[in-house]
Amino acid sequence: MQLPAQAVAATVLIEVVRISALPTKLGAPYPGEVVTHWAGSEAADALTLIETLPGSEQHRCGFSPGWSVRAYEDTLDLVLFEAAFCFSCHEVRMHGADVPPALAKQFFDPAAPPAQTLLALFREAAR
Repeated sequence: MQLPAQAVAATVLIEVVRISALPTKLGAPYPGEVVTHWAGSEAADALTLIETLPGSEQHRCGFSPGWSVRAYEDTLDLVLFEAAFCFSCHEVRMHGADVPPALAKQFFDPAAPPAQTLLALFREAAR
């Protein structure tokens, strides 16, 4: 999976969100509870893991994401990007100032080891 390189390089903090609904307007944050923050090597490791997610074909479920990550730069006032993951339809939707249109919608294999590791990290954070 491709993440916006410039945003990844600037990321110092990641919020993990347990999504409770879809946004009411395009580009708005996914509503839900922030379950944890990853900083430093945890944030870098998470981004590396996300970038290793293998591609997949789209599966139809209507896009019902359960988790998202929000990446912040050192000022913590602007979200560089948010990526919402639907493990049912294999889709990731990204938005943010640094997200080019070509990266806004991607597909990943949720059964692949990196995806299962990411899902386990999400679930562990929600405990």
